[in-house]
Amino acid sequence: GVQGPLSTSSTVEVSVFGPPETFSLQGPPPGHSHSEDEEENEFEDAVEELAENFIVHVNTIQAHKRSNSNVSQASEGQGVGDTVSASSSESDGQDNTVQVIMRKDNNTDSSYSLSEEMASLNGSQATTPTSEMKQANGRPKRQRRSRVPDKPNHPINLWSIMKNCIGKELSKIPMPVNFSEPLSFLQRLTEDFEYSDILDRAALIEDTCEQLSLVAAFTVSSYATTAERTAKPFNPLLGETYECDRTDDLGWKAISEQVSHHPPIVAQFVEGINGWTSWQEFSMSSKFRGKYLQIIPLGIAHLKFDNSGNHYTWRKVSTTVHNMIVGKLWLDNHGEMEIINHKTGDKCCLKFIPYSYFSRETPKKVTGYVVDNEGTFKWFITGMWDEKIEACRVTSQSMRGGKPTYETGPPKVLWKRNTVNPEAERYYNFTELACQLNEPEENVAPTDSRNRPDQRLMEEGNWEEANLEKLRLEEKQRATRRKREADAELAANEGREYPAYSPTWFRKLTDEATGALIFRYTHEYWDCKERQDWSRCPDIF
Repeated sequence: GVQGPLSTSSTVEVSVFGPPETFSLQGPPPGHSHSEDEEENEFEDAVEELAENFIVHVNTIQAHKRSNSNVSQASEGQGVGDTVSASSSESDGQDNTVQVIMRKDNNTDSSYSLSEEMASLNGSQATTPTSEMKQANGRPKRQRRSRVPDKPNHPINLWSIMKNCIGKELSKIPMPVNFSEPLSFLQRLTEDFEYSDILDRAALIEDTCEQLSLVAAFTVSSYATTAERTAKPFNPLLGETYECDRTDDLGWKAISEQVSHHPPIVAQFVEGINGWTSWQEFSMSSKFRGKYLQIIPLGIAHLKFDNSGNHYTWRKVSTTVHNMIVGKLWLDNHGEMEIINHKTGDKCCLKFIPYSYFSRETPKKVTGYVVDNEGTFKWFITGMWDEKIEACRVTSQSMRGGKPTYETGPPKVLWKRNTVNPEAERYYNFTELACQLNEPEENVAPTDSRNRPDQRLMEEGNWEEANLEKLRLEEKQRATRRKREADAELAANEGREYPAYSPTWFRKLTDEATGALIFRYTHEYWDCKERQDWSRCPDIF
């Protein structure tokens, strides 16, 4: 096999080869000899002409570590300094890199690259249903909107609001709707599944490392629109929910709930009709530093395929919003992500290259690799988190010029971003799916984000009324919390036990993969919706 990159002190050259007749690096003809230096120079000259270079950062740390109390970081609300996941780790100064040399000619060759199930994958159409999806549930496709009202021009003095917020948690900063987009964070998290067809493809793959490369592409796809989406989503109220049933066209349905307010935690469960389920508990630590805002996600995302039982977990990478006071806002995603298959032990390590004025690296670049449970290189991954992700399969290993060289097949596109409407800048840079998330819908829970009045007023362009309504809702939430605190104190004085707040659709249970306590879905929401029984829902709006 091709041995894995467990050494952290050497750089490995990886060459990407096409068919033999296109690109061949055979030795000298009989009777002809070269010195080792001459042979290495000829090899590098050939590579320079027919390939391009990129660096893959090798992750040698343990990921998904949890606290000694065996409780997930999201549930405990740990801060930046407590985060020990791969997504927030940085280089310790060692040369933990692998050099990949990718052939410029991108002709396809199935013998070197993806399986037949993946051969036709070239981007996704998040709002275009497949015929299989239509036939699977037998329901007619709902006609949905393709845009939201234009964003009105309401100038505001940013510094007058932000000067008192330096050093505070983002969730504790009272912000007018002028800095928001008309979506709640529950809806924004659901938007991660815009390219869910990647998971439908991955469900068909038997090769676990190949499947893992697709899962990696899916995790990157969730960042596709973040470069333009610098506005802040609404902070959900405690008990706020959001359902998104897209089984009639996209083949999945999701339910999310704000299960904790301090710290703010969202629990989500998504089930696809093509053989996969996903769930996560999401929280974040955030600090406003004056010139920039840094967001460090906490919690773990899970994905499981029904047929194989392959169970993957990962953490999201960090995000920094720059030019908070002066200049145009811009956003960068950066850090390391480790995706683990808990059934097989296969791993994928991705590096989101941070922007640096002094770096020669391409902004928004992502590189990575897939290794099996023995640390053997199987795939290399590269691309841009706002454009596309490609992967190439490792085929063999040899020694050239005294260095190990990995030969791979040509790269194949695993994910490509959908084309965005040129007019989207007028309405918050929303994709078509984002425009549909807050579309009014009948028979949803009374706690659903679509029913939130301040968010609806903002979408309709009534920002002054939206700000007044936002203040009313926040004060109502504070009054509810004060009442619970007073009742708890009274119960304590009387020697009675007072029950802690309990979410409506999720319960805290031990996660079988990580051993941490997380909020797990109770599988009751859709049955209650069918009966229109919302008696358990709190009055939050």
